[in-house]
Amino acid sequence: MSIVHSDGLGQFQKDNATPHASRVATKWLQEHSSDFRHFHWPPKYPEMNIIEDIRDALLHAVENRSPPPRTPMDLWTVLKDEGCELSPRYLQILVESMPHHVAAILCVRGGPTQY
Repeated sequence: MSIVHSDGLGQFQKDNATPHASRVATKWLQEHSSDFRHFHWPPKYPEMNIIEDIRDALLHAVENRSPPPRTPMDLWTVLKDEGCELSPRYLQILVESMPHHVAAILCVRGGPTQY
């Protein structure tokens, strides 16, 4: 977090998926809670997590890479390169979509949505 948000304004967001709520992850978050702000999130709501969309875009970019990454370091390099290539407009569209996601979730009273 200190590397990505050296200004101290970054927030850690987890979507409460089962792996993120494990004892190991929970303990680590508790031990490092003073290192960053934590944004509390409704449990298991991928519709409210634009990180899922970004992950899908990166996955698609990696799958279309020729030659494909062969080592973990190659994959890390490709992910960083592709992440830097994401259009600011694309990211802005994701952010602007959030009110629609929230409204959809409210309409179904927390149930599944079409997203």
